[in-house]
Amino acid sequence: MSPRPRSRAVDTVTLDLFGETPVEEAPGADAPGADAPGAAAQRDEQLGTGEVLALLRRWADAGLLRRLDAALASFVAGQDAQAEPALLVAAALLAQMEGRGHSCLPLAPLAGSPNEVLAWPAEALPAQQALWQMLPARLSGWVAALSASPVVRTVGDAGHGGGEDRGQPLVLAGADGPAPLLYLRRYWDYERAVAVHVIQRTAPQAAAEQPLDEALARRWLDRLFPPAPDSGAVDWQKLACALALRGRLSVITGGPGTGKTYTAARLLALLFATAPDAGQLRVALAAPTGKAAARLKQSIDAALLQLQASMAGEIDLPALVQRMGAARTLHSMLGARPDTRHWGFHAGRQLDVDVLIVDEASMVHLEMMAALLEALPAGARLVLLGDKDQLASVEAGAVLGDLCRDAQAGRYLPDTLDYALRVAGQPLPPQFAAVPGDRSPALAQHTVMLRESRRFGGPIGQLALAVNAGDAAQAQALLDAGTRRTTQGGVRSELWERHGGGVQAVTELAVRGRGGLASYALYARALQNRPAADGGGEAAHRAWVVDVLQAFERFRLLCAVREGEWGVSGLNQAVEQALAAQGVIRRSGEWYAGRPVMVTRNDAQLGVFNGDIGIALPGAHPGPSGQASQPLRVYFLQGDELRSVGVSRLAHVETAFAMTVHKSQGSEFEHTALVLPSRGGSVLGRELVYTGITRARQAFSLFSEVPGLLASAVASPTQRASGLLRWLQD
Repeated sequence: MSPRPRSRAVDTVTLDLFGETPVEEAPGADAPGADAPGAAAQRDEQLGTGEVLALLRRWADAGLLRRLDAALASFVAGQDAQAEPALLVAAALLAQMEGRGHSCLPLAPLAGSPNEVLAWPAEALPAQQALWQMLPARLSGWVAALSASPVVRTVGDAGHGGGEDRGQPLVLAGADGPAPLLYLRRYWDYERAVAVHVIQRTAPQAAAEQPLDEALARRWLDRLFPPAPDSGAVDWQKLACALALRGRLSVITGGPGTGKTYTAARLLALLFATAPDAGQLRVALAAPTGKAAARLKQSIDAALLQLQASMAGEIDLPALVQRMGAARTLHSMLGARPDTRHWGFHAGRQLDVDVLIVDEASMVHLEMMAALLEALPAGARLVLLGDKDQLASVEAGAVLGDLCRDAQAGRYLPDTLDYALRVAGQPLPPQFAAVPGDRSPALAQHTVMLRESRRFGGPIGQLALAVNAGDAAQAQALLDAGTRRTTQGGVRSELWERHGGGVQAVTELAVRGRGGLASYALYARALQNRPAADGGGEAAHRAWVVDVLQAFERFRLLCAVREGEWGVSGLNQAVEQALAAQGVIRRSGEWYAGRPVMVTRNDAQLGVFNGDIGIALPGAHPGPSGQASQPLRVYFLQGDELRSVGVSRLAHVETAFAMTVHKSQGSEFEHTALVLPSRGGSVLGRELVYTGITRARQAFSLFSEVPGLLASAVASPTQRASGLLRWLQD
């Protein structure tokens, strides 16, 4: 490729962006015109490969891109010596989108409003606009630039056909349609794999392969869900169980307190009661994190054992509880291999399971979902539970959100409506029926949204609903009211917001509490109640450890970002300093008695997984050689099981007085305090605030560095770019 003259327009605004002063020059013939005929082609000729790559690297230095993003563009240039500038820019932006959780890059906005996908700060817009003057002005120009490259595989609008598959690193899907999508190859493969498995599992013939005795199912459904007197409302839990009987994939979504695990427990009882050979039914429970897995197991076991009393001995539910075993993380169940993308279980070595229930499915990213579906036997039932409105995984993809995009509308076909009435006794109102001509996907016939919250009817629930609906004014009004009330169960619910006071105000609430609300003061008190060395032996030590762990779990600081004074790192340090000043902890290094930690990497050998939270405490016995103090161990509590690991064996942990909202998913706390920083950027979205609110059971506190952050976040719903729904419909 011959050298091309450098664009002074791009250089000028780039220098401005980096605080440099460009040399003023009179506009010449190479200055880009605004709308002259053929200007786009002329401007394209002004940019060479070296200029584009240098500009992308400088943008990475400024924090507008990651260095990894610019590196992908360099890789593409190395593979295609004739790469067009549009291809190099698209490659860098695709990598950036993947880093923000998107599975692909929509090309259409690049030809119109690129900041719809870039979301760059205002000070960077002049530089962006100057570059865009050198790039194709029409979508067809972008498609042509990408399609001409040997590093891009082009496929048709239905996701198949088109260019030859030669292992190209990039895939351009829907090139012949109005909304083409650019993928990194592996995410294209993951998304297509998920789509294929979902289609196969929800196809009508899949139901036909599993004959159902409808009369028997109706009898048991009526036993498990007796109709409420004079209630004409739809029993969505009963409907969810009925629909799950006739397919190999069921999706049950709903907000906190809507009874997702309650429904799953009754579904298991139903499957157990209607199975031809219940004694051979292999059931497994899983979740993305250890905390979520433990909660799932506790909830399912409690619901089944409570249900046993009303079954009059007709089915042996305790036997089902015992046979299920412990719930596992998805990483553990699939046999994750450290430092690789390979799994112990896959299409060639599938899981030994008939029914698999996965909780907190909103946290399951695209790669994990593809691996799970590949490893699941074709005849097994998969039940996904989760809240579609929560934050998606930090990794690319928002699978549950895609699968449940139309869950609220229902879109049930006549056959499904007839089945619901016949087997579940549930006449569905017309608004949940698919309208004539609606291309309702088969998945909709296996998806149910639970709509009645039995736990979130108070002010916390009202706040969550207002945020989820995008009603910032109502959300602010609820916070301004300082709502306090006593529920029928005698539990106080409270909302509270504070501006100003800085990190000191956040720390003060965390370590001292307010008005009797749960805080780390409870943990501090428990920590200081350590029994004497001769005060009861192992039993007393175990009781103390459990008390500390349970006290710590009553409160949590939740952050939107990791870095900075208002992020995880800053608040962890501030809380540590405050507790040290009170004499609660004594820091003499990285590890100290009372340090709460979160595991950040799976370690199957140690039995710890990403997201597990424990506390470093002295062991029950002295160390070797008669040393005076007991060595520190990190204790983890899952259900009634207490286990520990020596601190020297835990290399991948971080202090956990404060944690990100993302990491809090799958957990609940008596009181949560959500901290919103002024520099949160695109991270501050509606889903983040909603997820933070719904981690609280009794009290929720909101700290905003500056006023207006709540309204801004509520007005910014997150929509991850994906083609999954398109492939499911096509």
